Amino acid sequence: MKKTRTSVAAALMAVAGLSYMGWSGATANLAAKVPVEVVQPVTVDDFRLSDQNLHSHELRQLGDASAVVLITQANSCPVSRNTSAAVKALQEQYASKGVEFFMLNSTPIDKREAILAEAKSYGYSLPILMDSNQLVGEQLGVTRSAEAIVIDPKTWKIVYRGPIDDKVTYERQKAAAEHTWVKDALDAQLAGKPVAVARQEAVGCLVDFPERAKMATSKPTFVKDIAPMFEGKCVSCHEPGGIGPMPFTKFEEIAPFAPMIREMIRTQRMPPWRADPSIGHFLGDRSLSATQIKTLVHWVEAGAPRGTGPDPLAAKTFTAPEWPLGKPDLVLDIPAYTIPANGIVDYQRPYVVNPLKEGKWLRASTIKVVNRQTVHHILTGYLAEVPAPGQVANESKWGTSLGGYAVGAESFEEPVNTGAYIPPGGAIGFQVHYTPYGQEVTEHSQIALYFHKDKPKYVMRNSVVLNANIVIPANTESTELQAYIDVPKDMMLYGAFPHAHYRGASSQFWLIEPDGKKTLLVSLPHYDFNWQREYNFVQPVKVAAGSKLLAVYTYDNSVRNPANPDHNRVVPWGDQSFDEMLYTAFHYEWIGETSDKMDQYKAYDKEMNDNRLFGMLDSKMNGKLDLSELTGPIGKEFAASFAKIDTDHDGFIEPNELAAAQASMQKRHQAQQGAGSPAATAAPAGDKTGGGQ
Repeated sequence: MKKTRTSVAAALMAVAGLSYMGWSGATANLAAKVPVEVVQPVTVDDFRLSDQNLHSHELRQLGDASAVVLITQANSCPVSRNTSAAVKALQEQYASKGVEFFMLNSTPIDKREAILAEAKSYGYSLPILMDSNQLVGEQLGVTRSAEAIVIDPKTWKIVYRGPIDDKVTYERQKAAAEHTWVKDALDAQLAGKPVAVARQEAVGCLVDFPERAKMATSKPTFVKDIAPMFEGKCVSCHEPGGIGPMPFTKFEEIAPFAPMIREMIRTQRMPPWRADPSIGHFLGDRSLSATQIKTLVHWVEAGAPRGTGPDPLAAKTFTAPEWPLGKPDLVLDIPAYTIPANGIVDYQRPYVVNPLKEGKWLRASTIKVVNRQTVHHILTGYLAEVPAPGQVANESKWGTSLGGYAVGAESFEEPVNTGAYIPPGGAIGFQVHYTPYGQEVTEHSQIALYFHKDKPKYVMRNSVVLNANIVIPANTESTELQAYIDVPKDMMLYGAFPHAHYRGASSQFWLIEPDGKKTLLVSLPHYDFNWQREYNFVQPVKVAAGSKLLAVYTYDNSVRNPANPDHNRVVPWGDQSFDEMLYTAFHYEWIGETSDKMDQYKAYDKEMNDNRLFGMLDSKMNGKLDLSELTGPIGKEFAASFAKIDTDHDGFIEPNELAAAQASMQKRHQAQQGAGSPAATAAPAGDKTGGGQ
């Protein structure tokens, strides 16, 4: 490691024409600021950060770039602002040569909204990575804004760090030949040559890293700082019988994994909570706080010291309970299924006869699986009739959901005094997605049901925003697609469950009110197919009649996506994980509905779900469809009959015209070839529309 002691004020005070005393992030008396010795690394460690647009970026996924440039940025810093033209020129010259450009904001006071405004005002068109925990800036040895760090992605060595060009250096009077700027460093990097001058002092605004001084005098220990954190956030998964791959129940089990823990935290693979911490507040939040994240990483970087005294974890016994919600009122065995070692297993749709002799109000459920490696998900739904021999318990016939399963989302509890009604008789249908993993196994899953003793006052319902018309282009790093659903009656929204497959990169769930106001309810900058769950609001969200619920997803169908099965394939909607989905389930209750007057509210469910197809196709979100929007497998079917569907001949298809055309097409397809057409099956009625995950 190369060490350097940064100078404090001389460079800043000498920059012609710039006043730093007005910068809100600077120290009031720069000359009195005592610098902390900062280690400037030779290489950069992997990290993942979200940008101002809530898209996530991991450094090591840029290994195919010719160079990666990080430019430190701080809002209101005049030096940062003065770099915008130079950065734009570099992008225009080098982006086509495979160079990736990012800004890095390690100033915690700069929140996302302010960064968005700054980017708009000063023309930053590149992603601004929000290093709110300062861990990336710390590791890189950042001290000032407007510093460029050029990285060789083949070795992850820092080949240059310093000012962008001579316009932001205080030594303007010296000949440019005596210096190396970013352009020179990139030319050398692209030519496979060493950079002439690999290190120059940055002269931007000071960025304060208070943890540096703290770490110099006091380091966290396992006994005092880390053990309580693991008990509160980690052991419930990392215990015998838990879903974690290894136990973390004492120091001797945790310490050997310290370097991996640091990497998992810095790349945001752990903890398995994907909701952006700046958007919303959720029940059962499994994330670590900013303080916990920094403490954990700094503990590892300090050598993972144990500290003195007894191990607080080792003194306790941890074992995952068979049923985390306690003794069930009823346990149903999902029909066993043998999964082959290899190949593709079609979705299985078994059912069990409902043993209830009287109706019950469901308050919670847990699905327990034996082989987590092979069970990707399980969905459930009540069937009013037991399927006849040979019939499939298809989702289009489902009513009330009894809960579901995905790794990390195994239990569901209804809000207080709220439930879902399960009638007597009929059957319980399941949709199960099994994934072979190289070993033949037989799965015996079970579902535990918990009932209210007394009838609850309110009724929980569920629906979904989906787009079965999606097409993901091949070899494309970022494709954004969306769908919405119209809300016909005032509702209370309790939670959302975003879902895509291997190419899913990010997900957002928006509320658009009748006056056009947009509120972001859930944001997953880093969608992770391996960890899926419902995000339930601490405070339910009131949704007014006439609002829209909008789901926006981005997909990475490029070689940079390590989970991508085939980046050369054009990917359609499909059940299997090698296809894709745009699917956000949500739970809600109609305002005014109680368990004593349920029937009169069913019409609102039907009205909302019947309009789902229009929300798939209306990409312009203006309440009418033109020919340019009728793309994809579903849209093309309607485009072929556009003139006939447009009964008022105004050049657009309105919702009522689309509904009439859809009904006509359903009848025709059912008569001729069954309900196999995408357009015919795009939006069947029922709470569990759209099939599974």
